[in-house]
Amino acid sequence: MAVPVLDKAGTLLARYDVLISDVWGVVHDGVWAMPPACDALTTFREQGGAVVLLSNAPSPSEQVAELLDKKRVPRGAWDRLVTSGDVTRALIAESHHRKVFHIGWQSDRAVFDGADIELVGEDEADLVVATELNDYRTETPEQYRPLLERFAARGVPFICGNPDLVVHVGHDLLPCAGALALIYEDLGGSVAWAGKPYRPSYDLALEAARSARGGHPVDPAKVLVIGDAVRTDLAGARLMGFDSLFIAGGIHRDETIRDGVVDPAGLEAVLAGVTVKPVAAMGALA
Repeated sequence: MAVPVLDKAGTLLARYDVLISDVWGVVHDGVWAMPPACDALTTFREQGGAVVLLSNAPSPSEQVAELLDKKRVPRGAWDRLVTSGDVTRALIAESHHRKVFHIGWQSDRAVFDGADIELVGEDEADLVVATELNDYRTETPEQYRPLLERFAARGVPFICGNPDLVVHVGHDLLPCAGALALIYEDLGGSVAWAGKPYRPSYDLALEAARSARGGHPVDPAKVLVIGDAVRTDLAGARLMGFDSLFIAGGIHRDETIRDGVVDPAGLEAVLAGVTVKPVAAMGALA
């Protein structure tokens, strides 16, 4: 049975108590907020629902919240924010490794604030933490293979602080740290994934939802995951037993959008390997 394609999501959203929404590709496009999506989330909250933004952004949630402000995402559109940076902090705290080699932007190093670690060079490191490529506009993941081969040969564990493979920044599709982690696993290295579609990020999101609802328990049947990535958002919803709403105009837009609308054949192709289909799809949340 074909996945229904909606123009407006209000009737669907009203069936749920909690929305766990992706951020990049759903709420903003990497440059600016998407007003119809923000309006939909704001209206859901005004009608008594709770919205948790769940992002694979590698920065701590407090830093990402400030970034959302700059992108003009209204605070009224969400209750809580959970990021891969938050999960990365937890994984580092659980680790007995303290000499860390960081791959990623200088600004991502806020994830290490307050952690009992030392940032070191390649030869000293007993842990690799990748939050991004050092420059995802000019580099490719394959350029990192020699470095990753040396770490894998030494058996150094690897924390992936952003499990996304790619992300749209405006019209550009750029690589993320997840692409490095796949290479590391291919080399036989050990990877801890700090974000969607893995359970630790959803456990934090559910804690955040309970807090937003004044401590009331969350019924899994009343949770809707909204996202644009088959590999992370839809897979995470399936893992947790939640319903999902697929935003076709995000990461997969080159495959699913034709002349500004969702192409049924493209949508079917993208969702062909998904064992538990989303309850609906949209070009963009509205």
